[in-house]
Amino acid sequence: MRTRPALALTAALALAALTACGSGDDTGAETEPTTLTVLAAASLTEAFTEIGERFEAEHDGVDVELSFAASSDLAAQITEGAPADVFASADQKNMDKVVDAGAAVDPQPFALNQLVIAVPAGNPDGVTGLADLAGLDFAACAAEVPCGAAAQTAIDASGTAVTPVTYEADVKSTLQKLTLGEVDAALVYRTDAIAAQDEVDAVEFPESAEAVNTYPVTALADAAAPDLAAEFTAYVLGDDAWTVLEAAGFQRP
Repeated sequence: MRTRPALALTAALALAALTACGSGDDTGAETEPTTLTVLAAASLTEAFTEIGERFEAEHDGVDVELSFAASSDLAAQITEGAPADVFASADQKNMDKVVDAGAAVDPQPFALNQLVIAVPAGNPDGVTGLADLAGLDFAACAAEVPCGAAAQTAIDASGTAVTPVTYEADVKSTLQKLTLGEVDAALVYRTDAIAAQDEVDAVEFPESAEAVNTYPVTALADAAAPDLAAEFTAYVLGDDAWTVLEAAGFQRP
């Protein structure tokens, strides 16, 4: 299984398309594609890496190629024609963009995620809620990114006058600001804080319940490997994948 930067799609996916369209024997008959291209929200990095490995183990000869980025970026790439087989978004809004463009096939919710306040291990500033971020430098995702929209919703619900000092492109870069010591705290998903548990503590706060994100997954209409894409989405919705998602900190819809 391979992962690669989402913004470097064109060359790699063109190669995958050639693989899908190549002939399997001397008669020129097409072979079943062996590369499955999955575009997934950055917050799914750890979980989908394991899910992809498990799927490959059950499908001999299949190579799951994963590309992680902000859901808004991935949705834009899909609607602009980037070839891919499966899309997993961190919110319904960006999935709706893909559906409205006619590029999605029956998206289904497979997980929920909630925000926490990530702080350095040991919580040196004693953060217990959003109000404690006043006077601290903290990071959040950009507004157009699902984790950024959720952060603003939670802040608004709290009635506190706190503002991030930096807005990042996705949840991974937001958390990195904290782990690099550039900020005192970061509003990130619970799953990302769990993935970095040796470096950060996760502070739960009640307003996060006002901004729970639903994650949908879909096979794409122009998938080069439609049957395989349908199998992968069904796998993500199944119990085996759920054990991975649950361990990562996701909630079940």
